[in-house]
Amino acid sequence: MSPGAASPPWVPMLMAALAAGGTVALAGPSAAAALGAWGQRQRIREDAPARHQQKAGTPTMGGVLIIGGIAAAALLAAGPHPLILFGLAAMATFGGIGLLDDVLKTRRGRNLGLRARERLLLQAVAAMGFGWYAAGRPGLSVVAVPWMGPIDLGAGYAVFAALLFMGFSNAVNLTDGLDGLAAGLVAIAALGFAAIAAAGAVRSAAALAMAVVGATAGFLRVNAFPARLIMGDVGSNALGAVLAALAIVTKTEAALFVIGGVFLAEAASVFLQVAYFKATGGRRIFRMSPLHHHFELGGWSETTVVRRFYWAGGLCLLLGLLVVA
Repeated sequence: MSPGAASPPWVPMLMAALAAGGTVALAGPSAAAALGAWGQRQRIREDAPARHQQKAGTPTMGGVLIIGGIAAAALLAAGPHPLILFGLAAMATFGGIGLLDDVLKTRRGRNLGLRARERLLLQAVAAMGFGWYAAGRPGLSVVAVPWMGPIDLGAGYAVFAALLFMGFSNAVNLTDGLDGLAAGLVAIAALGFAAIAAAGAVRSAAALAMAVVGATAGFLRVNAFPARLIMGDVGSNALGAVLAALAIVTKTEAALFVIGGVFLAEAASVFLQVAYFKATGGRRIFRMSPLHHHFELGGWSETTVVRRFYWAGGLCLLLGLLVVA
C-alpha cells in the first residue's frame, strides 16, 4: 500500500508534522553543538541594536536541520508526489543559495557573504527555472484572483511565479532578525496552507505544509529566546521558497500575500526606509528597518516584539483563509 493510500486525509498530515517536529526538536541541541564546533557562528551587523551584540557567536546554519526534517517527513508521509518534489526542490535550491551566503560569512569572519547583486542573480536564475516549470504544468499557470475569478497567465506565469519565489525568500530572510520570529511566523503561515490544501483535497501539499509546520515549531526548542541555534540564510531562504511553492501548488497565490502579510510588511519597511533615505538626503521613516527593529528601539523587549508579531501573523492567517473561502 502506498503511503497514506487508504488512510483518512488527516493521517499523513499528522504523520508529517510529528515526524518533522520530533526530528528537529530532538536533533536541535546536537546540531547546535556540532555547528558551533565546526565554527558556524553568527556574525552581528555593526549597526544592529546594541543588545544584539550578545548574540554574536551563537551557532548558525540551523536551517540545514529544518530542510532535512521537512524533506524526510514529507516523503515519509506522502511519498515522492510531483507536487512535493516541486516544493522540496525549490526549498533545497534557495536553501543552497543561502548556505553559500552563510559559508562565505564564516570564512570572511564578518556579516557579509554574497553581495546583493550576486545573491539576487542566483535567486533570479533559480526562480525563473521553477517558474517555467510551473507555467508548463497543466492548470498551474492559472491564478485565482479574488472577486474576479481565474486568470490564465500562460507563459507569463513563469515571471509571476519567479517573483513569488524571490519576494518571499528575501522577505522571510529579512524577518529572521529576532529569536524565534521567522520560525514561528513560518509555522503559522504554513498551517494556513495546510488547511487550504486539506480543504481542496490536495493531500500531498497538505502533508508538505504540515511538515513545514512541524519542523519550524520543533526548531523553536533551540531558536526561541534566548536562541541556542540560528537558522541562518540557508533556513530563511529555504522557508520563504517553500511557502511560495505551497501557494503555487494549491493555486492560492493571492492568499499568500495575506497569510504572509507580516513578511511583506518587514520587506516593505526596508524598501521604504531605503527609498525615503535616498530621496530626502538622510531622513528616515522608521527608527531602524526591518520593522521588528523599529519596535525594539521603541522600547519593546525582544520577546514582546515576537509575541505581538505572532498575533499579527495569526490575524493574517485568518484573513487569508477568508480570501479563499
